[in-house]
Amino acid sequence: MMPSSEVIRLIFRLFIDRDKAEEVTATVHERTPLIDEIERLVLQDSLADQIPGYVEDEILMLNAAQIECFVVEEEKTFAIYSDGKRYLIRKRLYELEKTLPGNFERISKSALANWKAIERFRVQLSGAVDAVFKSGYVECISRRCFAELKRRYGL
Repeated sequence: MMPSSEVIRLIFRLFIDRDKAEEVTATVHERTPLIDEIERLVLQDSLADQIPGYVEDEILMLNAAQIECFVVEEEKTFAIYSDGKRYLIRKRLYELEKTLPGNFERISKSALANWKAIERFRVQLSGAVDAVFKSGYVECISRRCFAELKRRYGL
């Protein structure tokens, strides 16, 4: 907390350099609704093929085509990237379903899969079916979703 006698200066700097990647950096005293709104505006769907992924204190723009799967664990949504890394996503699955390209399909109540990233299907002795992705990540497909996928894609 800053002493109340201290004067707070706000500085805004804009550098335009067409040869460098765009970057927005904000140094703030705390996260507020205004900061959340600024973050939303900076990261909004101006880059439709990219999704912000969070890891520790960094925000990375993830290429949607390189995301293999979105999963919900402990009420948090994660993107499983093609290199096997996991990134926190600040959207719910139903929100992602509305904006993602058609190659993303619901494979269970808690997972969306990039159909193009599935390497193979593996049938368990119990009859359950797993989607095995190119990175090696494995996600179970619900029976209801698998029945729909079989019907739609002739599996």
